Amino acid sequence: MILVGLLLIWLAIKKGFEPLLLLPIGFGCILTNIPMAGIADGPMPGQPAGFLYYFYTVGVQSGVFPLLIFMGVGAMTDFGPLLANPKTALLGAAAQFGIFIALLGALWLSGLIPAIDFNLQDAASIGIIGGADGPTAIFLSSRLSPNLLGAIAVAAYSYMALVPIIQPPIMRLFTTKEERQIEMKQLRHVSKAEKIVFPLLVLVLCILLLPSATPLIGMLMLGNLMKESCVVDRLSDTAQNALINIVTIMLGTAVGSKLAAEKFLNANTLGILALGLVAFCIGTACGVLLAKLMNKLSKDNINPLIGSAGVSAVPMAARVSNKVGLEENPQNFLLMHAMGPNVAGVIGSAVAAGVLLALCG
Repeated sequence: MILVGLLLIWLAIKKGFEPLLLLPIGFGCILTNIPMAGIADGPMPGQPAGFLYYFYTVGVQSGVFPLLIFMGVGAMTDFGPLLANPKTALLGAAAQFGIFIALLGALWLSGLIPAIDFNLQDAASIGIIGGADGPTAIFLSSRLSPNLLGAIAVAAYSYMALVPIIQPPIMRLFTTKEERQIEMKQLRHVSKAEKIVFPLLVLVLCILLLPSATPLIGMLMLGNLMKESCVVDRLSDTAQNALINIVTIMLGTAVGSKLAAEKFLNANTLGILALGLVAFCIGTACGVLLAKLMNKLSKDNINPLIGSAGVSAVPMAARVSNKVGLEENPQNFLLMHAMGPNVAGVIGSAVAAGVLLALCG
């Protein structure tokens, strides 16, 4: 497992794969597997707990760290492209389909292979990897399957980092060259009033329709309201920078503390990695296919490539959509169009987590 930790650090430094999380996760993995050090152990008679134990208990097990990261993400997010073209929210919803397919796949795999043992809570936690949203995956698995938290977090952040590698072949498989060349008209201007009302409206709807998702949605919208209101610049700046950076360090090392050898090196981990990849691929494909359908039915052109941005990897998935579009048509700038489903995917993954928490908690 120390070698696994070194591998994660190498991927972060050499390959640039999600370094903000993989580097502290890899280092936390090394620390927790140092023999006799007890850095991640709980309190024992006559012996205090290791500091990673408190990082995990206070920040991850309670759900505080993922919520603070969601507030920072909200403070960095511009919902303008989604408000300018609201129908792209459907693409963010379609990309969450892989979550529920992976849930069923985890239960099926558990019944098929004796060495793999997943209950309903485990399957729900594994499925959320398909949303490509690390904080949501950590939040849900810490509530439903804390014993699988390390493997789920590593899988979620690994696939987020691999978005530029995983998504383009799927996008090309389900679209024609003519569809990839489709140009979309410029988005309308979104007023400041719309941007201020939006987070409040989303919060009210979430409270009324899905209270279990309110912690995630609420913190996301709080961060966004601080940004868009322009009256608490100090708070918005702190949430976007200092706070989210501090929490990321502690969250990463706390997740790494769950990568102890006896918990990670087993058949369940391989099942999690495989199912997470399947969920991510299905989510990407569903977003692209719905965008194709919307293009057929809509009077305005919709490039199916933006459907792949419905996963929650912000803004990487939107950049990948733009990159593939530019390869087919140098005048085809899809970034702002893809940001609509991309930010919708952040909301969609939080809603999916709320549904799973309500059903399986």
